[in-house]
Amino acid sequence: MTQPVLALTTGEPAGIGPEIALHVAARYRKARLVLIADIELLRLRASAERLELELVPFASAGAVSSEPVLESGKRRIEVLHVPLARPSVAGQLDPRNARYVLATLDAALDACAGGLMQAIVTAPVHKGVINDAGVPFSGHTEYLAQRSCGSPVMMLAAPALRVALVTTHLPLRDVCAAITQARVEQVLRIVAHDLRVRFGIDNPRIQVCGLNPHAGEGGHLGTEDDAMIAPAIESLRAAGVAVDGPWPADTAFIPERRDRYDVTVAMYHDQGLPVLKALGFGQAVNITLGLDVIRTSVDHGTALDIAGRGLAESNSLEVAVDQALELVHAASLAARASA
Repeated sequence: MTQPVLALTTGEPAGIGPEIALHVAARYRKARLVLIADIELLRLRASAERLELELVPFASAGAVSSEPVLESGKRRIEVLHVPLARPSVAGQLDPRNARYVLATLDAALDACAGGLMQAIVTAPVHKGVINDAGVPFSGHTEYLAQRSCGSPVMMLAAPALRVALVTTHLPLRDVCAAITQARVEQVLRIVAHDLRVRFGIDNPRIQVCGLNPHAGEGGHLGTEDDAMIAPAIESLRAAGVAVDGPWPADTAFIPERRDRYDVTVAMYHDQGLPVLKALGFGQAVNITLGLDVIRTSVDHGTALDIAGRGLAESNSLEVAVDQALELVHAASLAARASA
């Protein structure tokens, strides 16, 4: 049986992405992983990590042309080569390589659009250096949305909790203006749909955090909860979605409340994600909902301070690969059922 082919972009070349991608690819057996990166960069990092790997160009047609483990004992890893603009040094950012990072994402999207790969798993990027290069960039989620069909919703999932976000990488001063009834309704629809279709939850239970302290305290601590969030919830309830709120965020995550729901929808990045990462850092996966492409990612950053030093943990990336593979299998089952 032909294994699914997953694209694994290695992220910021000066960060830990290349090395953790190599470690995961070296031991992964459940799917055919294709690293999308500069092949010479990967060879240098593999040597530094003392990994016995044979890096070969991606063979797009059919299954892997030969055994994944060579007679020499080296593991064969396929690479879709995207050239660096400049040689990269671990731990040292270089804005001249910013467009290389985006080119790896473009290559992954093109491979999925062409049917060569079935999902994208992304190692961390450094938003600051991309912007320093003169390229407006607020994150993977937003960039992928520009290149693919759909409306993105960021959801992080850990063993004990799922958190989806109404807004993502915005300064706090801009969050209130972005919390509209239409946006909250859109996010709730996408979350409900994807939990049913991609995760197999027949009637997902959703709780929604308020924006303001005490969910606005009846308008005394802000009007957005009553004016924007509550009407969106009522609209989704009328459509048959099991959704409750808005709840004060300081009590939404206590165990007896969060355990009643399949997902918590938070209004902004640092409202929901600190709780999730405190509970499941290293085991959490960033999943982009609402797009026509499956994409998962790690729950951490580029870790420039330890890049190239043999200290990086690859657990989160492997969990992200596992999650992407589960979503690919679920999509395949859904497609067969509807045929």
